[in-house]
Amino acid sequence: MLVDLWTGQPLYAREPNRRFVPASVTKVMTAYTAFKLVGEGKLKLDRHFLYTQALEDEWYAEGSNMFLRAGERPTIGQLLLGITTVSGNDASMALAEAATGSTGAWLDLMNANAAALGMNDSHFGSPNGYPDGGKTYTTAADLVKLGRAVTQDYPALYGRFFGHRRLKWGEITQTNHDPITGQVEGGDGLKTGYTAEAGYTLLGTAARGGRRLIVVIAGSPTARLRDTVGRNLIEWGFRDFDPKRLFAAGTRMGRAQVQDGASRSVGLALESDFAAALPADPAHTMKLAIAYRGPVEAPIAKGDPVARLQLRDASGAVVVDAPLLATEDVAKAGLIRRIGNAFAKWFG
Repeated sequence: MLVDLWTGQPLYAREPNRRFVPASVTKVMTAYTAFKLVGEGKLKLDRHFLYTQALEDEWYAEGSNMFLRAGERPTIGQLLLGITTVSGNDASMALAEAATGSTGAWLDLMNANAAALGMNDSHFGSPNGYPDGGKTYTTAADLVKLGRAVTQDYPALYGRFFGHRRLKWGEITQTNHDPITGQVEGGDGLKTGYTAEAGYTLLGTAARGGRRLIVVIAGSPTARLRDTVGRNLIEWGFRDFDPKRLFAAGTRMGRAQVQDGASRSVGLALESDFAAALPADPAHTMKLAIAYRGPVEAPIAKGDPVARLQLRDASGAVVVDAPLLATEDVAKAGLIRRIGNAFAKWFG
């Protein structure tokens, strides 16, 4: 799936609501959960955490790792860098314990955040995406929502912790496996993943000229294919689509028919700016349409959402839509007016 975040428009999608195992892409939700706690003042980035022997015994060199040792006292910020840069399974578990005291309490926060973001087809059973018997799953559409939240709700924290190419902890220096960060223009995150069950996964993003694209790939059979397709989709999205603000908020777009109203129609205006990423190829035509269930029954109050403005592609599929609000009050018609309207409708 490839989405233009400025317009909210999917530029490409195949099975965007199919559930899959995200593997280490799970750690983006762990980072988001930490960002949210930091933003709420409930977690301090300079707070130290004593890494325990129990954590070392379970997680040292277990999959992707920061290689933490018992007795070390990393800060929350250092753990976050270990998660976002080198995908530390150990750092993820340490952060969960440091922030909430237990993995279970941390998972409750992760799943509550997923629900709040509208990630209705996602569930998290571990902080790091390590195989957990199918408890962790998500969809491409849900990961786009998560990517939007990480980059837009906490831009300063996102810029501080994502987009690094390497990390040194102790005597060990590791590189970031993200094929987007530093490898396409404007690429600055987010996360790759791999398990035998999940295949190779990616949640990636790049920003150019105030425009940000997010790409999701799941179930790739090889890392090379995942990386190549991810970069190609990002480049294609920037190259072959031209984002434009088509109409400003408040623009009057037409009228909707009204049933049993003092007026037989009501004006429609955009609630917010209407923008779209238009195909650069002029052969790809798009059309605007006003859609509503009507006639709209009176009474109607000014500002009521009564219709939607839709941009449709050549197949008729809706690629962008936005609410249209009533521009005036329409009272319910009196009995005589309703009888007259009925006759007018009857005789065409």
